[in-house]
Amino acid sequence: MMIRTTPSITIRDYEIGGGLNYEKPTSDKVELHIDKAKYFAFEVNDVDEYQADIKLMDNWSDDAGQQMKIAIDKVILGDVFADAAAENAGAGAGKESGGYDMGAAGAPVSISKTNILDVLVDCGSVLDEQNVPDDARWIVLPAWMNGMLKKSDLRDASAMGDNQSVFRNGKVGMLDRFDVYISNNMSKVTDATTTRQATNVIFGHKKALTFASQMTKMENLPNPTDFGQLVRGLNVFGYEVIDPNAMGHLYAERAA
Repeated sequence: MMIRTTPSITIRDYEIGGGLNYEKPTSDKVELHIDKAKYFAFEVNDVDEYQADIKLMDNWSDDAGQQMKIAIDKVILGDVFADAAAENAGAGAGKESGGYDMGAAGAPVSISKTNILDVLVDCGSVLDEQNVPDDARWIVLPAWMNGMLKKSDLRDASAMGDNQSVFRNGKVGMLDRFDVYISNNMSKVTDATTTRQATNVIFGHKKALTFASQMTKMENLPNPTDFGQLVRGLNVFGYEVIDPNAMGHLYAERAA
């Protein structure tokens, strides 16, 4: 699959009578390989199906679909962080200033309820220095960082100008131009220096990466060796970071 990227349009000074120079924008193509696949397969025995108080095949198929989403999330979230631009990661992140600590192996950023908002603002500043648009920004946080947010100053609804605090309504929503998403499928490692668990957090803009997924096969077959049905499904997918400058990587740990 070929993905077209957005070209950068040149801005020029205007002078009366100076004429206009028209450029011919070219959209670079990035090839998205649909080269990964995952499947599920299970059997439903007729005796179990008849005795059950629920429809086993439907119930198990629904669960298989949810487990498929989790498995694919783990693959993507565990890989794409490494493709963020070098200026958007590490202890000296920031293309212009190099003044933001996004953490690095041996020195993860220690996150607490008192500094988490400052860290998220720094993530936004990293994108600002890459001239990333304000709209359609996102950040994916692990569950423990979501908990830190709810313990932070966001608990005070009046300070944020909201009717209800995140502690009351449970919703984080948008922070510093980021649509905040929570996932328990982030890449986690034990840092070799601190011996503590660190999480690879990603943030960016919608133009940073592309993803395609399709359930290509979903079949119910008679079990040839027993009474019942065989159920199987195949999901193919692919993803690609197409603009590394529009994605950042925060290497963080929970404060002791």
